[in-house]
Amino acid sequence: MKLIYCIHSVYNPGGMERVLLNKVSFLVEKLGWEILIVTTDQHNRPPFYPFPSQVRMVDLGINYSEDNKLGTIAKVRGYLRRRKMHKKALTELLMREKADIVISLYPSESSFLCDIRDGSKKVLELHFCKFFRLQYGRKGLMGLIDRYRTWLDERIVRRFDRFVVLTEEDKGYWGNLPNLEVIPNAALFIAPRLSTQTEKRVIAVGRLDYQKGFDRLIQAWRLVQQNPGCQDWRLDIFGQGEWQEMLEAMIHEYGLTHSAHINTPSKRIGEEYAASSLLVMSSHYEGFPMVMIEAMACGLPVVAFDFKCGPKDIILEGQNGIIVPEGDIPQLAQAITQLIEQESLRKAMSKEAREVTNRYSEERIMQQWIDLFTSLVSR
Repeated sequence: MKLIYCIHSVYNPGGMERVLLNKVSFLVEKLGWEILIVTTDQHNRPPFYPFPSQVRMVDLGINYSEDNKLGTIAKVRGYLRRRKMHKKALTELLMREKADIVISLYPSESSFLCDIRDGSKKVLELHFCKFFRLQYGRKGLMGLIDRYRTWLDERIVRRFDRFVVLTEEDKGYWGNLPNLEVIPNAALFIAPRLSTQTEKRVIAVGRLDYQKGFDRLIQAWRLVQQNPGCQDWRLDIFGQGEWQEMLEAMIHEYGLTHSAHINTPSKRIGEEYAASSLLVMSSHYEGFPMVMIEAMACGLPVVAFDFKCGPKDIILEGQNGIIVPEGDIPQLAQAITQLIEQESLRKAMSKEAREVTNRYSEERIMQQWIDLFTSLVSR
């Protein structure tokens, strides 16, 4: 079986990149399948994660991200020009490679991939929720574009042989599509040991941008630190991104430099989970948060906003974590404080959190992918 995965890039330490690593490693090492990863914006940077040597990688050099700092009109023009380049380059590659299945990890090539008649089956894999474009609440022309593209998404996904979402919650938003399937991410144990729940440390992991909402987490941490029983705890955020300077300024402004820190991404994040006692997710939206299930596999209970999508599928309220109303910063702080102060509750939730490796085992999840791919090829 020959698969081609299309993704923006693999130089970031993101959840989607880690999921891709896990899947292709399983497929090449256990099944011997041929895998090619095609990127558009790699910029000659090495992959953050160590992909197997059997996995080939090709970058098309489209570089959509170079237009990110332009004004709206220039950005739209740049996107249309690069999209034309992208379609031409990807068509030439697919006609040459002749894969059995081509998988888009969304969204760059999703609008034209099904027009490429290379003989492969086409799969669209969505790592965000349906409404991810609207979570920014942008106004003016960009807001109109966000709404239009969300409307257009509903037409695009119908064209694929299979459209895969990560949660039952997101499936409900798309309606009764005949090609729709739910396959969550697998929960892998990536730590050298489990959390002992003795470290007075809260951890958060993700890109330092709007999506992850770490500004909301820092505001909540300010409230947590007003409680005397929490003042010997610290918050460690691991990530990189365009919001780093702003977040560090917030930490300084709120007088939290003694208890809140922003750290560079770690290639041994499992060790950081094991050296923590609680994970907090302050995201505005997700698809199926890898950080959440990886941390839970290491024994961390989770406090999370009720964002779209993921928490309702993964967290068993009051058993392995706490979900608070979306955007309610005082309640987020209250839930963090509760688990800091109640060690027995935290330890009970830690034990339950580890069960995520059974609910989302690699063998079970990968068998769903294997069944999907083989059924498409056998048609």
